[in-house]
Amino acid sequence: MRTGVIAKKMGMTRVFSSDGQHVPVTVLKIKNLQVVDVRTKDENGYDAVQIGWGKAKSKNVSKPMRGHYAKAKVEPKQKLAEFRVSEDAILPVGAELSVEHFIAGQRVDVVGTSIGKGFAGGMKRHNFAGLEASHGVSISHRSHGSTGNSQDPGKVWKGKKMAGHMGAVRKTVQNLEVVSTDADRGIVLIKGAVPGSKGGFVLIADAKKRATPDEAPFPASIFGADNSTALDEITPENEGEADTMVSETVTVEEEKKD
Repeated sequence: MRTGVIAKKMGMTRVFSSDGQHVPVTVLKIKNLQVVDVRTKDENGYDAVQIGWGKAKSKNVSKPMRGHYAKAKVEPKQKLAEFRVSEDAILPVGAELSVEHFIAGQRVDVVGTSIGKGFAGGMKRHNFAGLEASHGVSISHRSHGSTGNSQDPGKVWKGKKMAGHMGAVRKTVQNLEVVSTDADRGIVLIKGAVPGSKGGFVLIADAKKRATPDEAPFPASIFGADNSTALDEITPENEGEADTMVSETVTVEEEKKD
């Protein structure tokens, strides 16, 4: 099981397939995506990697988190997320992931926070039909009707569908198709819509209900490494050497950017 990635939702556009079909896509940006920490079964009881997106100013980061980033020797991040992985898919701290982690045609699951709608009525929030337009109904056309029974049970059951706060909740959309990736601009195009507003962060991971393609790099697509073989050679015995290799790669990349 591979790690997922963090991406920023830039908006939606369209592309055209080879046969001229119009395909609506969501544009997701991946920028400075690095491994900040790892969780192992021996120390933490489970295997996972902590991923950070982008760069944050030190003044906007708490002192404990500054120490956390300093320990990993990475710059402070705008967004952190943890992904469960299999034992053979743990990545070295400091490794930078690229958009080529996913391939065109692959199915992915996308998690995001839906757009908040505020306080909404039963018709908008739960798709209720509402009451009659006439036949004795005067001012309750959009009400949700009865909310309970009688003296028994004498209460409203928990979870009853009523008017209330709509949106601004964690949502997962499964089996979305990756249309294409652009490594130079750090962009992933996904067919259809994903949860959340423009500028929000989403989590992208391999689809749980579809098989991951054999062509997908394992355990991840990392800058400055032969993604097909380099990470397969990392073992507990040479993990320190791998960390050094990745740190040197990150330093070279930063010098190029400067």
